[in-house]
Amino acid sequence: MEWSLDQLRQFVTAAECGSFSAAARKLGRAQSAVSTAIALFEIDLGVELFDRSRRNAMLTDAGRLLLLEATEVLRQAEELGQRAQFLAGGDDAKVALALDEALPRPAVNRLILELSTRYPMMELTLLNGTPAEVTDYIDQERAELAIHFDRGPLRAGFDGRHIGAVQQGVFVAAGHSLLSRQPVARRDLARYRQLLIHADDVEPIAYSPRVWRSDSFYNIAEMVADDLGWAILPTNIAAAANGSRRLYPVECPFLALPPLSVRMLWRQGRPLRPPEKWVEKRFSELLCDNAEGSM
Repeated sequence: MEWSLDQLRQFVTAAECGSFSAAARKLGRAQSAVSTAIALFEIDLGVELFDRSRRNAMLTDAGRLLLLEATEVLRQAEELGQRAQFLAGGDDAKVALALDEALPRPAVNRLILELSTRYPMMELTLLNGTPAEVTDYIDQERAELAIHFDRGPLRAGFDGRHIGAVQQGVFVAAGHSLLSRQPVARRDLARYRQLLIHADDVEPIAYSPRVWRSDSFYNIAEMVADDLGWAILPTNIAAAANGSRRLYPVECPFLALPPLSVRMLWRQGRPLRPPEKWVEKRFSELLCDNAEGSM
């Protein structure tokens, strides 16, 4: 049994159009050529695909069943062609991307959605973790590219670029005493436990003599919600809390907190590939859109 993808395409087109003449017009061929090709295809298969006793190209029972198979074969053939074109263009078909767990989820979700459309044949691996963990993924060669909150100087052997920023603020649980003192002074913060983000290379400023630390902004947000202290958090993390565990901002003019820098990093000396350059540009745009939407 020998048949070609071209015969499959003509069969599927005739079934979709409802007639050989309409299929011929769509394919830019003579009706006789399409009719002959489908007749030879039926001989190869050993079954009749169309009921020719009718005026239109009506599928037989066997034709309806084989149409599903033919459509799937054509889809797979198209994917094969796209993947080959992707590889021939010089792009790696695999990308491993490490993302800081605290990055704004709407921006991350949009990035992944658009990535699937722009590079449908690319094999993607997503890794999530704390800022230190995503850096380790690059160091361990588990990921080629990482995006995280900038928590200090680049490690030796890394290249990196600032690609955006996320607003931050001071947050407490409902009913916390600081909410009744706004705006608060430094001495007010010093009266209560501060929950600090822990990073290997950076020691954040402590404004209270009592400090608890965690390497995860989400863990810190949970502790704030449990009224264990106050914390400086990215606004998207604080907004993730809801209902009775909502976090509340505290006005602290003396802090003048700058936006948290978001950085992309990769192994030093390795040129960025087209999909990675696209990720850098697009995520920078999404972070900007996220910042404007939160104002």
